[in-house]
Amino acid sequence: MAKLFEIHPQNPQQRLVKQVADELHAGAVIAYPTDSGYALGTALGNKKGLEKIRQIRSLSKRHDFTLMMRDLSHIGEYAKLDNNAFRLLKKILPGAYTFVLEGTRDVPKRLLHEKKKTIGVRVSHHGVVQALLKELDEPLMSVSLILKGFEFYDINDVRDAVDNQVDLIIDDGYCPPEPTTVIDLSGDGIKIIRQGAGDTSLIA
Repeated sequence: MAKLFEIHPQNPQQRLVKQVADELHAGAVIAYPTDSGYALGTALGNKKGLEKIRQIRSLSKRHDFTLMMRDLSHIGEYAKLDNNAFRLLKKILPGAYTFVLEGTRDVPKRLLHEKKKTIGVRVSHHGVVQALLKELDEPLMSVSLILKGFEFYDINDVRDAVDNQVDLIIDDGYCPPEPTTVIDLSGDGIKIIRQGAGDTSLIA
């Protein structure tokens, strides 16, 4: 059974946030709330955690994982950004967007799309995510918590589905699934892959 942490979304308790970060550094896989619903996450270097997430979600090696980042300052370490892409990200982040970018050499190959060598990047404005990434001091490998036959709105939904598959679950109350807007910047120009919660009228 997963450990349960109740963390306040607006005023995250630092003591609990540190405990979650310590668990991640020790190899944990977590289910946690974001501004687009629940997600699965593990530390950047955790190869076993990555495979565990693949198994839970039944993901192929072609699935883009997302690097959940605290702010723009780290994106350049993991993804290639030209000036136009950087200006766009600076204008609309943080928010409910996932950007698909070409990965840099610093990104573990197991994280990159097998053929396109791309990585998804997110900067969430969710209070718990921000606090956790600040304490963790590195990106979180992440995918949305989506399982056939389940809908995830609160902690009970999450526990019913993955209580015996993850190490830790964060509860911050009601957290409905609102998929991000996915924007591909890995090629020429801007390509909107999926219209979600993020406002595309800000993209020019």
